[in-house]
Amino acid sequence: MIHIHTLPWDKCLSHQLMPAIKKGWKDKGKDIHFFWGLAGQNIRQIKECEERGDEWWYVDVGYLTEQITRYPEPIINNYDNTYFRICKGNIHTEIMKPGNGDRLKDLSNKGIDTNIEDWKNNNGHILVCPSSPTVTHYINNMTQDDWINQTINKIKEYTNREVRLRNKPRPSNKWWNTDIKDDLKGAHSLVTNMSLSAVDAIKYGIPVFTDIDNIASPVSHKDISNIENTIRPDKLIINDWVNSIVENQFTIREIEDGIAFKVLKEQI
Repeated sequence: MIHIHTLPWDKCLSHQLMPAIKKGWKDKGKDIHFFWGLAGQNIRQIKECEERGDEWWYVDVGYLTEQITRYPEPIINNYDNTYFRICKGNIHTEIMKPGNGDRLKDLSNKGIDTNIEDWKNNNGHILVCPSSPTVTHYINNMTQDDWINQTINKIKEYTNREVRLRNKPRPSNKWWNTDIKDDLKGAHSLVTNMSLSAVDAIKYGIPVFTDIDNIASPVSHKDISNIENTIRPDKLIINDWVNSIVENQFTIREIEDGIAFKVLKEQI
């Protein structure tokens, strides 16, 4: 049985995504739960799923996609170009099976930026980009401030480089209406736990350090003690990685039509 978990706010995108999942998900022989983000009661209910041994999937914004308008309320501006990730048992996919390139080509044909620049050898600052307070608490079991302080202090144990902070842009902070690409200019590397800023950095040719569960983990370093020894996977590895992540994101129409179910089931 499919269990969809919508959030109580009627403007929440869960009210568009969950009915599409209910219609398009064909595997109904067992209890399967779907959650949009970690707000509301989702974290508690995810833990309950894990305690019962129920299958659960996490739904959130996609990896390579046209962005939604977030404030003052979420709006999907282009349904054909807006993708949402669907991940089994984690907030990022752990299924890294490369596709044949068709889905990546489709994104490119739609005008979505899929270009991966060559690795840069910048000698500048280190950009620290934390996940949201909710995700940080869920993944790292600490506050966002504690993660920031702990991470910056650890970086400074191993390098004298300038460390800069970029938090998630919100209407109430200084990063609102700014472009991460500007903060990445001249950067030596980017450090994050689970933020999709890692994808942005790799696209611009900046090496990254991430949590082991980050979507960019296969092409990033996980040990900050090696901050001066970044890794730069070759083009073949990066190409496989990109062709993997686009196999885990879908438009609402693809979800509703059962394409998401089919593509994801072929990977397991």
